[in-house]
Amino acid sequence: MNIPKHVAIILDGNGRWAKQHGKPRTYGHVQGAKTVEDMCEISYNMGIQYFTVYAFSTENWSRPAEEVAALMKLLRNYMVNCKKRANQNNMCVRVIGDKTGLDKDIQDKIADLEEATGNNTGLHFQIAINYGGRDEIRRAMQKIAVKIKNGELQPDEITEQVIEDHLDTCGLPAPDLLIRTCGEQRISNFLLWQNAYTEFYFTPVAWPDFSKEELEKAIVAYNQRDRKYGGIKEE
Repeated sequence: MNIPKHVAIILDGNGRWAKQHGKPRTYGHVQGAKTVEDMCEISYNMGIQYFTVYAFSTENWSRPAEEVAALMKLLRNYMVNCKKRANQNNMCVRVIGDKTGLDKDIQDKIADLEEATGNNTGLHFQIAINYGGRDEIRRAMQKIAVKIKNGELQPDEITEQVIEDHLDTCGLPAPDLLIRTCGEQRISNFLLWQNAYTEFYFTPVAWPDFSKEELEKAIVAYNQRDRKYGGIKEE
């Protein structure tokens, strides 16, 4: 079976899962974080090299203040615990998104995590926090505009590669497979540039219930796709 090199997942359904179990939404997010930990190990053991999760979007700030505060608390704890686990498993962790929009202590924890795991050679694990695809492209354009203003770059020198070099995902391969859990069939502003030729897989399973078996189903479906990248394959 052909294992995708890069799998990205939109972690949907934590709140609905919690409601179904008679628990507060924050309980669902805690269980969802545990599923992320499990899936990192499972993905690497299956041969996946890059694993990216959509944890908190730029639009998620509009959620109730109590829920946002709980998510930030969970994020703080996760960053600390993730460092030890990542080093034990030779995992390289990288956070994508607008980090400047996060509290300073969270920014510091992210920087510490990235520095501590940056030389690890196992699974490359990307966490999208305060991330939005449109916002990422906007920020990339701002960086390019500054270079043009400073005479470091000419407008006719802007290629697709130049744009990619200024995205949060610079240096990462595009996702081969994007999975969204809990039944919704949209990508919700996630990796808009990078998903140009990504295969999409939607499952009704809520993220806390996502398992190795569900990932295997997604990869089986991925193997049934004919990836042409805009071209024509010979019969």
